[in-house]
Amino acid sequence: MTLTGKHIAILGAGRSGRAAAALALREGARVSAWDTAGPDAFVGMSPGVEIHPNATSDEGAGVVSDLLVISPGIDTYGPYAGAFAKNAGEVIGEVELASRIYQGRIIGITGTNGKTTTTELVARILEQAALGGNACGNYGVPFAEVVMLANPPAAVALELSSFQLETIRSLHPTVAVWLNFAPDHMDRYPTVEAYRAAKLRIFINQVAEDTAVVRSGEPIADLVAQRVSFSTTDPSADWFSDGQTIHHAGEQWLDLEKETTLRGLHNAENTMAAMAACKALGISQQTMRDALHGYSPPPHRCELIRTLDGVEYLNDSKATNLHALESALRSQNRPVVLIVGGKEKGLDYAPVVPLLKEKTLAVVTFGQIARPLAALFSQAVNCQAVVTLADAVATARSLAPRGSTVLLSPGTSSFDQFNGYEQRGNAFRDLVHQLR
Repeated sequence: MTLTGKHIAILGAGRSGRAAAALALREGARVSAWDTAGPDAFVGMSPGVEIHPNATSDEGAGVVSDLLVISPGIDTYGPYAGAFAKNAGEVIGEVELASRIYQGRIIGITGTNGKTTTTELVARILEQAALGGNACGNYGVPFAEVVMLANPPAAVALELSSFQLETIRSLHPTVAVWLNFAPDHMDRYPTVEAYRAAKLRIFINQVAEDTAVVRSGEPIADLVAQRVSFSTTDPSADWFSDGQTIHHAGEQWLDLEKETTLRGLHNAENTMAAMAACKALGISQQTMRDALHGYSPPPHRCELIRTLDGVEYLNDSKATNLHALESALRSQNRPVVLIVGGKEKGLDYAPVVPLLKEKTLAVVTFGQIARPLAALFSQAVNCQAVVTLADAVATARSLAPRGSTVLLSPGTSSFDQFNGYEQRGNAFRDLVHQLR
């Protein structure tokens, strides 16, 4: 891809935008960066980039560019992006820009839940196999930063959100991983079908020699690539796990309980998907076992904070949708006092009610959605609505008997009270450690 002499307009001055700007500059383009925020948002932008703080739609309508690179946090189809796209030769995202310059192989990973753990597992295996080990995209660092390394890796673990997949055109994963699908981001997408269509774009550029790793039972038809399945319910899948061991082609490939600290059926699925993807690149079983030995999942994903008075406190702040909440609940083998709530995202929480009857002793709701959730969940279980996470932790402690688990699994995003799930999870960790 030749960018020399072309005008590349970057929409969004966050880390992804800064990385795209730096890469475009390196490739010889004239680069401008636009953001609705003030000048402070452009700190760290590469010298030579024309910066435009406090940018408006009216300004955007007058911008003529060869290529418009939209940051994933900006609604691709909204009026603001539309104004800048009006006179753009092509509209893409940072991962698409980076993929046009990258010369290695891509393992692309998408799904409503489990993307980050799977991406980390893939990166760990790639590193053990001396192929790179760079986790990038929606997790880790921007893909463009990896491409700009002095020695770019031979393969990357590329986490792809629906927002990033909206703006791919030629990005070509040698292996595309589809973990699962459930409604999410209904505050951005008009329908569930639109959200699903965005995620399905991970397969659009695959060819017959490529591999599609797909959870068994997912209704995905017309794949061009070779399909490889994984499951915790279907023993006939190419990869199968009972939650303790992983089997492939009639052989045990990994003992999760003895060789890792990964627990729960959802983590078994993530691990199978990662191993299937890496096997498609020719990586051996022993290399994968060596890479995964002693592995612990990232923070905020059913992370054990402490045990106090016989009660376990688990931080699953990464659960920002209903499917993640359901997965966390199903993986518990102790009675649960659930802390749930946050931003109103337009999700339907009625399907979780039967699971609450089965798994929970009580529920504490908090945040913007606290009262509507409490009204719904009270039909099934003792439920108390509070305002803040601190209130929720204190209330949950009062409701949790010895031998139970207090589980923070919010089931929605955090932006009503926090700047992200990490800040929410860190706040929960601090609050739990303050308990006496």
